[in-house]
Amino acid sequence: MEGIDSPGGGPFNAARALARLGTPTQFLGRLSTDGFGQQLRELLAADGADLAMTSIGPEPTTLAIIEVDPDGHAVYRFVSEGTSAPNLTAQMVPASFDSSVRALHVGTLGLVFEPIATTIAALVDREHANRLVMVDPNIREPMLHGADGYRPRLERIIAQSTIVKASDADVAWLFPTLPLLEAARAVLACGPRLVVVTLGAEGAIGMSANTEVRVPAPVVQVVDTIGAGDAFGAALLAWLHDHGRLSRDLRLDGDELRAALEFACLVASLTCTRAGADPPWRTELDHA
Repeated sequence: MEGIDSPGGGPFNAARALARLGTPTQFLGRLSTDGFGQQLRELLAADGADLAMTSIGPEPTTLAIIEVDPDGHAVYRFVSEGTSAPNLTAQMVPASFDSSVRALHVGTLGLVFEPIATTIAALVDREHANRLVMVDPNIREPMLHGADGYRPRLERIIAQSTIVKASDADVAWLFPTLPLLEAARAVLACGPRLVVVTLGAEGAIGMSANTEVRVPAPVVQVVDTIGAGDAFGAALLAWLHDHGRLSRDLRLDGDELRAALEFACLVASLTCTRAGADPPWRTELDHA
């Protein structure tokens, strides 16, 4: 949950955004049997996400306490000990996926808390050779104290991923001594085929071995930025799905990369125009 009575969480936000954009989506995670967990399940289902892979348990729902500054930027504190989201174990993950599963989206605090962090790392290790993996580190530095093995775990997942979608702050944390573009290129050198860095109101940069593209963000009236990064990543995957590019061996030319980034920036910008993590539906994009 994000804020008071405001549903959220990185994977949850991304799943909702993907489903609202018309992309076939399954939510692989653990939700609570409490009232908040019921609300999360109902929202995912209403948006069109498949809950067949969702695990349900008695732990209370994980909470985030959010403070939004006058510019709409959010600062997070988490109540996670003994709660539902971190409690995804290896036994709750399907032993295999069928061919309809084309991509895995992982990241955020799922790479910090245990046992879910170990579960996700093992899943990526098992699946990365067979399907596209996108990782969104969404690094919350205050939560990393005492998170044993976080950096090597994240570095291994980055190396196994097809796409790294990161904020400028994430990239700076990974390579603090390098300027932004050099840091992004250093991430690319770790193994992914595509690195996308979001720049907030300044748009986004995408780079592969053969091309670099920078696009501006649409100018909007920002209410808050909660869930905007999750919506961006979901929109990028939705664009790739719509254009037949969801492949471990991803290749985009400059024009394709620009179009994908522009679409993702549009979806993220619309998310910023309303309170909470409330990504747009596909039909709303026709009027944007």
